[in-house]
Amino acid sequence: MMDVRATAGAERRSLAEEAYAAIKAEIVTSRLPPGAQRLEEELAAQLGMSRTPVREALIRLEREGFLELVPRRGARIRTLTKRDVREITEVLNCLESQAAERLASRKLPAADMARLEHAIAGMDVALAAEDMDAWAEADYAFHRLLIELCGNRHLEEVAMNFLEKAHRFRLLTMPYRTRPVYSNVNHAAVVEAIRRADAQTAVEIHRAHKRRWARELAEILERIDLPE
Repeated sequence: MMDVRATAGAERRSLAEEAYAAIKAEIVTSRLPPGAQRLEEELAAQLGMSRTPVREALIRLEREGFLELVPRRGARIRTLTKRDVREITEVLNCLESQAAERLASRKLPAADMARLEHAIAGMDVALAAEDMDAWAEADYAFHRLLIELCGNRHLEEVAMNFLEKAHRFRLLTMPYRTRPVYSNVNHAAVVEAIRRADAQTAVEIHRAHKRRWARELAEILERIDLPE
């Protein structure tokens, strides 16, 4: 016989996962901007589901630092501060460097190399078309792959959380960035080092790229309106 309780539990978890992904996407892309407040029932109606999976999703998003739950006022989207941006960048730089080193320390299957190359090609096409929104998504896809393919599940879990937060302010800072030619060149060089299984070069290039981005980010933070 089918275990009805187990089936119901699985369906609830599936809905909670769906709600979590949908709400987080709204936050990362600033469709739910910093400081916005939404009642649980509003989000449930928007997603076409009951409040229970939405509540579970909100609790998870609060735990991950994307929002805070305010009694009787629902969820309030956390405002990014300049300190948040700097600290998230520092942590992610360390985690991504470790991921790049792990990737280049072993021979990647051809299918995985093709996925990395496809992400680089997407960045090149978007940059040539001067489509910075498409470039940001392709860049995000590259960084996701760098983490997903590294082979350490715990590193992946932690790094993905920081990557999604970084993508949030990456999108906010796009209008202030210089044309990111160097990002495409450096990412392609990292992929080539991974192909050669040259871990030292992969890490050196990635860290040099991150140092340059940190300098550019510091200049951008002086120009945008974020709390300290």
